[in-house]
Amino acid sequence: MKIIIAPDSFKESLSAECAAMAIEEGFRVVFPDLEAVRLPVADGGEGTVDALIAATGGHRIDVEVTAPQGNRMSGFYGVNGKGDCAVIEMAAASGLMLVSAGQRDPLTATSFGTGELIRHALDSDIRHIILGIGGSATVDGGIGMIQALGGRFTDAQGIDLSWGGAALAQLAAIDLSQLDPRLAQCRIEVACDVDNLLTGPLGAAAVFGPQKGASAEDVQQLDAALAHLAEIISWDLGVNVLEWPGGGAAGGMGVAAQLFLRGKMRSGIDIIIDAIGLEQAMQGASLVITGEGRLDKQTINGKAPVGVARLAQRYNVPVIGLAGILGEGVEEVHQHGLDAVFSILPRLAPLETVLKQGEVNLRYAAQNLARLYWLGMNASC
Repeated sequence: MKIIIAPDSFKESLSAECAAMAIEEGFRVVFPDLEAVRLPVADGGEGTVDALIAATGGHRIDVEVTAPQGNRMSGFYGVNGKGDCAVIEMAAASGLMLVSAGQRDPLTATSFGTGELIRHALDSDIRHIILGIGGSATVDGGIGMIQALGGRFTDAQGIDLSWGGAALAQLAAIDLSQLDPRLAQCRIEVACDVDNLLTGPLGAAAVFGPQKGASAEDVQQLDAALAHLAEIISWDLGVNVLEWPGGGAAGGMGVAAQLFLRGKMRSGIDIIIDAIGLEQAMQGASLVITGEGRLDKQTINGKAPVGVARLAQRYNVPVIGLAGILGEGVEEVHQHGLDAVFSILPRLAPLETVLKQGEVNLRYAAQNLARLYWLGMNASC
């Protein structure tokens, strides 16, 4: 019997790779001769690098980069097993969690470090880049990233803009003559699951600014600065970016990734499914097991388990989801390919205890699932 094991991470408890291993161990108690294909997944956010490395036999590369507030720090990205694709999490260089709560300031935070990771991948002769843009600390329109790659954004005196979203209000001209020419040779996929526009009440500043430390006044300032950026882009490059779906993602990184990097915006899980070869592995499978820390009505909005399930549906392979918590509206996932879902929690316990026992609970839940599957197989004989 062949099963595909393709979970996302169980946040704060288990990485996707560890979750996949625990599920396999539980199943092997009942099916010792099982053909298990472990392909941990992610949706383009935190854990995407680790998932790609684990699924393809790749490796991680550590790089010194510029942090959101301008200090130097150690960032990283992943390279797949073939060595021809880099997966870069914006959060690893320009992420919100890199800045303590009291120091978060999107008026000055820069995405320069993300550009440095891309440049390092280019220096390593990689021309296929997956860029996950979740979890950013910035609302700089992605301009910091492009500055790191050779683009110039200058004020009326021809002086390069300082870092951060507030500086965009001083933008007078865009010069792409020194933009890294290797970008034109690249295939860049941008993992994005939101469709927010660049500006307005559902734009980058209004929706994402407050969680990055912006006050109400800051939000107004940033929104006006992003509108000014769009105006200069229209004047200098002849492109209207204000109506681009997803343009406001990651503080406007959605615009920069599409316009300057020529990146293609796609659902994060769809990108990862292609990168790890999940569709090819689906051939001949009897069962797919997926899951993550929480399954609820939000799971259908671009989350990894539903992405896996929808693919399995095309091959008529049943899918079971495992989760720490089954939240409100979880029944909606059944309409999107998850045939059954189970919580792995054996008893009520404090959150700290639950997180520490994640591996044990997941392994035992998988073992019970395997026993149930065995009963079903024998009952049909």
